[in-house]
Amino acid sequence: MAEVPEIRIGTAEREQALEALSRHFSDGRLTVTEFDERSSQVAAATTRGQIERVFADLPATAGPGSPAPAEPARRFQPDWSGRAMAVIPIAALVLFFVTGSWLWFLAVPAAGALLFGTDRERNERRRRDRRNDREDRN
Repeated sequence: MAEVPEIRIGTAEREQALEALSRHFSDGRLTVTEFDERSSQVAAATTRGQIERVFADLPATAGPGSPAPAEPARRFQPDWSGRAMAVIPIAALVLFFVTGSWLWFLAVPAAGALLFGTDRERNERRRRDRRNDREDRN
């Protein structure tokens, strides 16, 4: 049964509509100008009908009141330890030329051990990540 469009809405409904509008924007269905106009309309909306008019020409899959699309199992997460490890040999080389001491090169394997841990720790981390992924899917 369709809900009455002139029912007043609260902050939660407006936030949900703004999230749906953001999904449409990130999917490329709206320009920046359209997004700005529609988000101001959503922020000022007091009834369900005003919200529905904002989404009238958009697909219903991401409209207000619909569940969010399923997230991919894994999202890219920047790996700061990998980036740090890429910089350490360069830093060791620069310090070698500045100070003349070859001992700076010992920092490379030491940093690898500190940043990435032992094989056991990496395997435990992988198992934990796989277990969390399986739980997220269920």
